[in-house]
Amino acid sequence: MQKTLFQLDAKPRENFYFDRGLFLLPGHLGVDVRRRQQFGFISHAHMDHAARHETILCTPETAALVRHRIGETQFRLMPLGETIEFRQSQLTALSAGHVLGSAMLLAATDDGSTLYTGDYRLGQSYTAGEAELPQADVLVMECTFGDPFYRLPPRSETIAQFVDLVDQAFRRGATPMIHAYVLGKAQEVTKILTAHGIRVQQQPDVFAISQIYQQCGCDLGEYELYDGRPKPRHAIVCPPRSQRGSDVHGVIHAEHFAMTGWGWNPALAARYRCDHVIPLSDHADYAELLETIEQVAPQRIYCTHGPKRFVEDLRRRGHQAFWLG
Repeated sequence: MQKTLFQLDAKPRENFYFDRGLFLLPGHLGVDVRRRQQFGFISHAHMDHAARHETILCTPETAALVRHRIGETQFRLMPLGETIEFRQSQLTALSAGHVLGSAMLLAATDDGSTLYTGDYRLGQSYTAGEAELPQADVLVMECTFGDPFYRLPPRSETIAQFVDLVDQAFRRGATPMIHAYVLGKAQEVTKILTAHGIRVQQQPDVFAISQIYQQCGCDLGEYELYDGRPKPRHAIVCPPRSQRGSDVHGVIHAEHFAMTGWGWNPALAARYRCDHVIPLSDHADYAELLETIEQVAPQRIYCTHGPKRFVEDLRRRGHQAFWLG
């Protein structure tokens, strides 16, 4: 298949191209490409961003999580904030605030700089650090919530609501069953609960990932493996109801919680089949996307993984924006 550089319409020639995934030039470095490459940067360990490349460039924490999920391969570690040389480029991994080890990639050459965000979120995280936004000439940004509807409430309010609902479930004699993505959301939910004095039992798949978090120095508080016997005043953290392992046996009276930013939309809440849908997101909401652009101050913007109408939104705001894909 012939690879096409960006020259459509008013798109300038950039130091990257798109061929069923993003590749940086010079050097042909695949960035979150889902098929095997000689060299591939993995921004974080969710499998929709990963492949078993011959050599994986990533943070040490992402390497530990990827190794658990896909097995051993060659890694070139990129600790956050440290610049490495790669085929005439200077590459720097910067905190993305998404999950443990998640990183943006800043690529600099003699022709300018490009920032690839990957999945990210601004603000404080209990387990993923805080995103770091440098200035760059070109911004390639994930825009999952690129719709004005998704202006999520302040995280402090969401967490306070969540903890209160868990406490109410205890008072009703129910076991809170917290459904969250096995890697990332489940660990942050665990830390939120334990930080508020609530002990946690974890389904085995969640527990295995949490052990890696602990080994990487991310303390999740007082949690343990769920052995089929719920304990009084313990919440159980398990996968989303649509995924394997979500049916935890042994609980007589449960209240189910779904933890997702999509839950902000009442029209989508019913799909989660839970008593409570909490809009806790590990992606930037609409306001954070605009804040990102303000801080990075790019000359050009390329958008991925979101609504294409966000590009039109940015153009109306005076930005030179394009859809990447």
